[in-house]
Order: sequence, then C-alpha cells, then structure tokens
Amino acid sequence: MQNASPTLIAVGDNCLDAYLSKGFVTVGGNALNVAVQWQRQGHNARYFGALGHDEEAGIMLDEIERIGLAPGDVELLTGSSAVTLLADDAGERRFLLESLGVGADYFPKGEHYDALLRADWVHLGTNASEKLVRRLVADGVRFSVDLSTRHFDLPLDNVPLVFASGPDDPDEPVKPLIEKFKRAGAREVVVTCGKRGSFYDNGSALFFADSVPVSVVDTCGAGDSFIATFIVSRFLEGCSEETALNRSAVRAAETCTHLGGFPQAILPIPQWLLDKYDSVIRTAQRA
Repeated sequence: MQNASPTLIAVGDNCLDAYLSKGFVTVGGNALNVAVQWQRQGHNARYFGALGHDEEAGIMLDEIERIGLAPGDVELLTGSSAVTLLADDAGERRFLLESLGVGADYFPKGEHYDALLRADWVHLGTNASEKLVRRLVADGVRFSVDLSTRHFDLPLDNVPLVFASGPDDPDEPVKPLIEKFKRAGAREVVVTCGKRGSFYDNGSALFFADSVPVSVVDTCGAGDSFIATFIVSRFLEGCSEETALNRSAVRAAETCTHLGGFPQAILPIPQWLLDKYDSVIRTAQRA
C-alpha cells in the first residue's frame, strides 16, 4: 500500500473524436481517458499532454477542466491538436483520419518530468515516445504503457508493465504473444481480448478473467477504464491478480454503456471542423 493519497499521472495522447455518421464529437485518447477515470474514482490524478493553438484545443481544455483535471498541465504547442474522424459502416467503426497532431512523441520536460519521478504510478498512452520509455526505465519509475495493437514498436526491455490488445478468437492462443512480450523485456503483461476476456502474466504465473456482458452503446474507452482500474487495484491497493482483473472487467463494461470514453456532454460536430477536414471527408466518401 502506498501513501494515503498516491499521485497517478497519465502521459501522452488525447484526441477529439468526430463521429461523422452520428454528427457528434467526444473528448478522449488513451492517456487522457486513464487520467479521467482515476479522477472520477477519487484518486489524485494528473494528465500531461500537448494541444495546438486551435479551436479543437478549446473543446478539449473545457472538458479537462470540467472533469477536475488541471488544464495547466497541458502544454500548448505550435501546430494542430489531435483529431480522429470516424464513420459507421453497418455498426462497424471506420477510421477516416487519425491525426496525432502536436502530441506525437510528446515528452514532458522540466517540472512535469520531475513530477513523474515522484509519482506513485505513471501510465503512458498509445503512441508513446520511445525516448520517454527509455528514460523512465533508466530512472526507475514505476510505469505502464499501452501498446494497443502496435505490439513491438517500442523498446520493452525492463518496462514494468505493458497492456496490449490481443486476439478475440478463442481458438488463437494468447500465451505465445505474452511470451514474446516477456522475451522483449517486459516484466509483467496484460492482454485484453474483447469479449473473450483478459489475461495477466505477473512474471511467474498467468491469470485470466472473463469479460462482463453488457448492452453496448459505445466501446470507445473501455480498455482505458480497464487499465486505470487494474493499475490501482493491483499495484496501489494490493488486490490479488484475479480481483484486479475482475474489477477492471466490470469498469470496462460500464464504459461501454455510454457514449465516449467517459461521461461527458455530447456536442454536435462544429461546422468549422467539417470545413477544416472537408477534403479528407470527401475523399473518404468517394472511396
């Protein structure tokens, strides 16, 4: 058990998701969603990331402040904020654009990096900086990174914990994938496999938990809720492996029951955003 009020910091990606078929936008991104879930659960959470000097940033910062995180922890840089354009084809999400914007390879500096050294846990979102991963390992920081489906894009040697998306086909074994992560240097591994459930290798034994059936509204952010809950349950509260997995599965299922990665005001897509990405949208519609 850590101190009474552990500090949890999520670093990296944020995004304004525009659902073109449904006409609304939501605020998200793996690192931001994880920080929000920590904040909603009553923990001392911070989010470090970057936004551009644009109208997208205004929407993002308003939501960050509303949820109780500090807008001042977000750096404003020259360039564009991250935007994802999504279409819905017969119930399947199709990504028309995934722009990382100024958040690509984000590396906290100065006081923000010093805060990572003092934190009880640090989580790096998808598309994390290779330089940051290496630096945190060298400085002995307790941290995790979400690899998503980009399993081996980052150096994993001595990374304390990795999260990854795995196969949802029950006939495809998960253990060989976990062993590859361990051979690459990851100390502990969590692989989430959608409805199939989740797997956790603590370095010496493998554990499994079923998913929790639920009426799905939107799967966006479910994995981020899983991550936030697992880190707290296992590493700060000292829960057993099975309890941590099961708690996380429940939180992930709850997230599927509402739009967006966390409860928020659902805004219509601004006309200026449609105008800004008009050529991208038109090209995708012709494809």
